Amino acid sequence: MNMRLIGFVVVFLWLSGCASPSQKLSNQEAVVTDTGSVLAYESEDNVLQWFDIPYAQAPVGDLRWRAPQALAVTDGRIRRSSDDIMCPQEAGYVSGVEGESSIGAEDCLYLDVTAPADADGSLPVMFWIHGGGNTAGHKNDYDFSKLAAKQNVVVVTFNYRLGPLGWFSHPALDTGPGAIANFGTLDIIAALGWVQRNIDGFGGDKNNVTIFGESAGGHNVFTLLASPLSNGLFHKAISQSGYVRSMSPREAFNRDREFPEIDRGSWEFTQELGLDDERATASTLRAIDADTIISTFFDMPSDHRSPGIINDGVVIPTEGFAQALSNPAYAKPGVSVMAGANNEEVTLWMGLNRYFVNASYPLTKWLPPKVTLKNPDLYKFWVRQRSEGWKAQGVDRPLVALEAAGYSSLYAYRYDWNDQEDSFLIKFSEVLGAAHASEISFVQGKAMYGPIGSYMYPDSESARDMTDIMMTAWGNFARDGRPGTVKGDAWAPFVSRAPHYMVLDSLGDHELRADAASMEAIFAEVADTDLLSSNDRCILAWELATALADPAYGAYRRWNGGECADVDVRALRKSIREALEDEFGTTSVL
Repeated sequence: MNMRLIGFVVVFLWLSGCASPSQKLSNQEAVVTDTGSVLAYESEDNVLQWFDIPYAQAPVGDLRWRAPQALAVTDGRIRRSSDDIMCPQEAGYVSGVEGESSIGAEDCLYLDVTAPADADGSLPVMFWIHGGGNTAGHKNDYDFSKLAAKQNVVVVTFNYRLGPLGWFSHPALDTGPGAIANFGTLDIIAALGWVQRNIDGFGGDKNNVTIFGESAGGHNVFTLLASPLSNGLFHKAISQSGYVRSMSPREAFNRDREFPEIDRGSWEFTQELGLDDERATASTLRAIDADTIISTFFDMPSDHRSPGIINDGVVIPTEGFAQALSNPAYAKPGVSVMAGANNEEVTLWMGLNRYFVNASYPLTKWLPPKVTLKNPDLYKFWVRQRSEGWKAQGVDRPLVALEAAGYSSLYAYRYDWNDQEDSFLIKFSEVLGAAHASEISFVQGKAMYGPIGSYMYPDSESARDMTDIMMTAWGNFARDGRPGTVKGDAWAPFVSRAPHYMVLDSLGDHELRADAASMEAIFAEVADTDLLSSNDRCILAWELATALADPAYGAYRRWNGGECADVDVRALRKSIREALEDEFGTTSVL
């Protein structure tokens, strides 16, 4: 996912940090871990927080593009950093740092722990994997204090390597059979290992660990379910708006652009750095500073696929993790899994794009514009098909695969809450609604989205009820592997013959359903509608065929009797983008 597009939402603004401003050092004794001792900070809601605990050596120098290495056991005192620690990435709304430069440092493998003040060593542990397309984001973007307090759980948040430093396959780095490429995934596994060794000191139960994450974090939850290296490290899993796609090492290298649909392959990357095959050695690549790697990588054009999860045969099976999810050889016996998607996922990308919305300035151009939909029916149809496709590919498909592998405790949901506070300038409930990532506020009980947080997560009866529903379900799942009931109504498990899912909404609008839209049915609706132009039909069909799973280029070319077989959607979208930029200076209304 190109998470830079999230700017459609936060261009109003900036992404605010989530750390509590009222924290102070606690008088609690330091917790001794095998990577140092750390003092707690007191936070709201009678919780304690421990910050910036290292869980592996800094992956710098010769350790870059290697599996994370254990730190020497130490009794040294850990001090909280005065700045947010984040792995190298682009500046922007996801990182919470404005600008166009690269930010962060390779010495970034740290984690935070949040726990009730009276945690007794037996509380469920919830291990949060942040989103951001596996190219951006960091642990400090989230504050789960309220979840920890209300559900009596211990929450761990952490950083992992991102972008070309986290997922990179190049022959120069190969050390023979079993060469790895998923360094960010290995960081996640290393952090889970730290939890197993140390979490009891913070009141958590190492035998009851739930991994949960959103978007790329949900994607990573699925990868951990498929990886043979994560066995025994967690006991429950929640994927929020996850997806299932990966590529082979050959695709990730992409010599001579063998795969033209893939951008930013490592061969292209080294060529961009001015390194031919002879000079692109391991030592040369490891000598390049991280800022140059990040800026060079993200300056390369890309509008479709960039290397992410790689089927290296060590961390991720060669068959690809989407297929590996159905293979009993990689199953995690006894692990319960919950997966869900949001009812209007893609509004986060579409909602402020001038292709779909108009902007006017009824007050002054010094203020954000008034945003209205150009064609509400077309917009709603497009959002409906893409969001149904997200559920089909990112929820139903992986759960059916897990069932085939022998998992017996599976649950599904669809998040529908769209009761935002509208403003004069934008009807949030209409333009954004149950957008991608909007459910995180209700799981953590705290607004995100900076200055528009009060609109997206208002102080209202509806929002409070939704928070209670989400927190209760997530807490129940962490304790028992079942989300329990929603306001007394049963939440049935998901099985392929009866694909139950709970519609999560507030004030009595929740509902248990068992329908599942197939990709074939979704494509058929696109073929039948008269809302779309011929170009729009091909763009939407392309997005459905390629966005969330391993791309089905053949299915796209064959769709609807080959209607779009000769339509180059990448070129078409580029021409649309350039036309909007020529007219308005940007594709965004802000």
